[in-house]
Amino acid sequence: MTDRLRLRLRASLRLLISAALLLGLVWLLDPLEVWASWQAARIALDPWWLAPALLMVLPQLVLSAWRWRFTAGRLGMALPMRRALGEYYLASFINQVLPGGVAGDLGRAWRHARWQQAGAAAWHAVLIERLSGQLAMILLAVLGVAASPALRAAVIEHGVTTSAGSALLLLVLLGGAVWGWARMGSRLRAFGRDLKLALIQPDVLAVQLVLSLLLAASYVLVFVCCARAIGVARPLAELLPLLPPVLLAMALPLTMAGWGVREGAAAGVWLLAGLPPAEGLAVSLVYGVVVLLSSVPGGLLLLRRGGVLAAQAGEALPPRR
Repeated sequence: MTDRLRLRLRASLRLLISAALLLGLVWLLDPLEVWASWQAARIALDPWWLAPALLMVLPQLVLSAWRWRFTAGRLGMALPMRRALGEYYLASFINQVLPGGVAGDLGRAWRHARWQQAGAAAWHAVLIERLSGQLAMILLAVLGVAASPALRAAVIEHGVTTSAGSALLLLVLLGGAVWGWARMGSRLRAFGRDLKLALIQPDVLAVQLVLSLLLAASYVLVFVCCARAIGVARPLAELLPLLPPVLLAMALPLTMAGWGVREGAAAGVWLLAGLPPAEGLAVSLVYGVVVLLSSVPGGLLLLRRGGVLAAQAGEALPPRR
């Protein structure tokens, strides 16, 4: 099987997973109720809330590009802010239109590696700055669960039943780590050194967490704007804790730009909080549309760079050693 065919099969599989998850959610939540929620959302769309949600993408990209530049600098690589911002804008668009949600990040790492002739360090910089973002989102998700009485009670109630599954997952992760170390010990040691330089050192970790927490808070704010735009008027104290777990679920590179996984997480979190899951699904769908629309300017960069999409599909793979 050729690499191109393998990539097409993976893309098709992720599209199918997204479609299956969305259709399955609609079926489980009662199609009539979901349709009514979506119709109400379309009728109630408030442009005064949608506008700030769409405009929020610019400060998000500036913060993201600065975090990438800071991380690359810690690893001894030059990355001008203008170039970092353009690459991040392009990557955000590609992540939205190609399955998996990581192709854009692979592309910017690949181009940076070629430009700087940096090899694995360029790939490590992208991985570390994305890891920084996920750590901040995990922190917000934990704080959200702690701040929501309904979510806290649900976690405590289901904690016993999920403990066995958590233990099994931990064993699988430990086994995978041992296997990975045996197969790629030198690469992992190199990554560990870069991780220490660009994330773990206390002064560096403080900068990374501040940037990533600001970014995570901006994503939550966009979600709030989407909720308000469709008439969800729940108090912020009730709404805010629900959003970080939903955003955290989007990190799973299983579907097309998080579609399906995000909506399933939203419906599940709303249900755990004792709220209508169809409402969470509707808010999540609007959020997905807003994020897609806000990434469209990145497509203009794609038009200006002939062959970039082909590079994403065929060449944006980690370097072999």
